Amino acid sequence: MVLILDLIAQGAEMMLVLILAPLLLGYTRKLKARLLRRQGPPVLQPYRDLLRLIRKEAVLAENASWLFRSGPYLIFAATWVAAALVPTFAVQLQFSWTADLIALTALIGSSRFFLALVGMDVGTSFGGIGSSREMMFASLAEPAMIMIVFTLALLAGSTQLSVIAEFMQTHASLRVSLGLALIALVIVALAENARIPIDNPATHLELTMVHEAMVLEYSARHLAVLEFAAALKLLLYLSLIACIFMPWGLALAGSGLEAYAIGLISYLGKLAVGGFLLALFETSIAKMRVFRVPDFLGIALMLGLLGMLLLFVSRSF
Repeated sequence: MVLILDLIAQGAEMMLVLILAPLLLGYTRKLKARLLRRQGPPVLQPYRDLLRLIRKEAVLAENASWLFRSGPYLIFAATWVAAALVPTFAVQLQFSWTADLIALTALIGSSRFFLALVGMDVGTSFGGIGSSREMMFASLAEPAMIMIVFTLALLAGSTQLSVIAEFMQTHASLRVSLGLALIALVIVALAENARIPIDNPATHLELTMVHEAMVLEYSARHLAVLEFAAALKLLLYLSLIACIFMPWGLALAGSGLEAYAIGLISYLGKLAVGGFLLALFETSIAKMRVFRVPDFLGIALMLGLLGMLLLFVSRSF
């Protein structure tokens, strides 16, 4: 009976990220509009947009290869698996042994690799520019993510998210290295999701867009899958920050429905706070120039490296 309950909880966690990803996107858009004193779209608008795109007929370029057609599904699959690995309302579930930060980084890197490939597949100038910029940002974002992983692994003694979350619940205290890792992870999350100040997801300006340039040639169901994957990626990073640095309320596997319900309510509250902080940050800061982005990501790399070095010097840091 306990095994069946754990399997149900694992399946619920996988479906939960699919349900909440468009809702989180609509929530942040609504908050940004209200902070700018506009009415804004309804919170459920991303669901309607996805349904509208799915109903349309796909238009493909004549020189599009098989990669252009299958790329969106590969990107979505890698992003969904990565988002489902992050503990949301419970830890130590049946598949928690696969929730490794190094595997998570590899899955995110794989989705970025396929996205850059499909951006260049048709041969348009916009796709080439977007893919080039994406790889330039990734050359700094991925090392920064690895430094964050090493910092957390030195502190918790493992790279598994469930072990890290349990350690943070029971043994964590205010540490300089954790603060540096948190700031670095926030910077990486902004870059990975093409949010302000890295990119503006609400515009299609040719000289500034990064993510939108790579998906500009897509339409209908292919575009719907890519937009869904982008929403899942945003949920993934907010869930990752909540799991590592705010693990309060996470239930243990087999602890019962009541503990799972408390964990779910706690998780929804963390997402609400994270979405509000993201909207507040994006409305209070301007987008930076493209050539300043490496300096911004270099800060994340140095903070992650400094946090790891502080733990080598003294465990109290």
